[in-house]
Amino acid sequence: MAVAEAELPVIPALPEGGHIEGGFRAVGKLSPPVMRKLEPVGPHFLAYARRKLHKRTFSEDERIEAQRNVKVVEEDDAGEISEPENELMLSRDAKDWKAQDHYAVLGLSKYRYRATESQIKTAHRKKVLRHHPDKRAATGSSEDDSFFKCIQKAFEILMDPVKRRQFDSVDDGANVDPPSKKQASKSQAQFFKLWNQVFDSEARFSKTSPVPRLGNENSSKEEVERFYNYWYNFDSWRSFEYQDEDVPDDNENRDQKRHVERKNNNARKKKKTEDTARLRNLVDECMKGDERIKNFKKQERAGRDRKRFEREEAERKEKEDAKRKKEEEESLKKKQEEAEKKGREEGKKAKEAAKNAVKKNKRVLKGSVKDANYLLPEGQEAGAKRVDEVLGDVEFIMGKIDNEELADLAGRLNGLKVAEKVGTIWGDEARRLEAAGKLRAAEMKVLGR
Repeated sequence: MAVAEAELPVIPALPEGGHIEGGFRAVGKLSPPVMRKLEPVGPHFLAYARRKLHKRTFSEDERIEAQRNVKVVEEDDAGEISEPENELMLSRDAKDWKAQDHYAVLGLSKYRYRATESQIKTAHRKKVLRHHPDKRAATGSSEDDSFFKCIQKAFEILMDPVKRRQFDSVDDGANVDPPSKKQASKSQAQFFKLWNQVFDSEARFSKTSPVPRLGNENSSKEEVERFYNYWYNFDSWRSFEYQDEDVPDDNENRDQKRHVERKNNNARKKKKTEDTARLRNLVDECMKGDERIKNFKKQERAGRDRKRFEREEAERKEKEDAKRKKEEEESLKKKQEEAEKKGREEGKKAKEAAKNAVKKNKRVLKGSVKDANYLLPEGQEAGAKRVDEVLGDVEFIMGKIDNEELADLAGRLNGLKVAEKVGTIWGDEARRLEAAGKLRAAEMKVLGR
């Protein structure tokens, strides 16, 4: 590299008569300049060179690079997307969120109720990276943000333990259809494989654990009986709040709100009953095709009559118990409804009585000043202005006291007609309210002044 050197002049001397404090004295020369060839580097120079090379403006270059970066991110993440996205799901209306499959929206169909919180967060992050409106806009896509709203709603539901439990309760995607007789009868191994899948799916609703499994052809009689007894008396936590009709949240239409709540409660009970019957039918179907039951019956042929009698007796008792239980529940329900109805009526009467009492007390208060000639001496006629001012003060004070204070004041004024006594009571009340900071003396026209 060539280096050019030049002779520099010595620092000039001070002008005549000049003076520098401390006695400045030059002891050397400036170093000679060196010519070096510099090469520009770094991301900003590369961006400048790219714009010059492709003849782009600053904004065009930023947009094109953003598109390229989004494509790189999507390609890196494409292999981790757990499920393909079909056009029907992508075109879902976000307003119809109750009908959407939240697990499918996040790509967790194969996990469903078994999905962990970490898996849900990871799936949500991947979906957001792909469908965020900003990234869609950067790529020039015309797709709206409806599916992104579906993603956010699914994440909200599945991250809330209560809402997720309600959705899991009605998630048909996690159900396993029972096998047909033809499928289950191919072999004993096939029978246990298919029916175990069914009951493993239903076991997610159990309040107790562990849940006994169907087992296999080598299971003992005790294990088989424990299995069927458990499922015939299955205690399910399953509920159907997720399918409730939306309850109005305004306070104006309370009757409609109560009507919708009662309607939802009745619908839940009906669905619960239907689900119990459905599960019982499943157990019945499985039991019919279970060869172990037949083998046990053959082994006990000697005591068949006795066993049949005991079984029939047990069934009869079970039916009687169910009937009695149903009758007791219906009776209890009827009593509860009657009690609730009576309570509502009594509450309504109490409210009406309280309301009438308030009206009566207000009439007493207004009548007290009227009977006392609007606090003027006897024989002096109250003009319209005086009447308006006194009644205005009465109304103002009544607005500052509660129902108990209203009743107390009415009790003290009831029957009084002497202007001086009535005025004293009203004045005392006005001063009490003033001391309590509920009114100011300047706000009163006559009373308390």
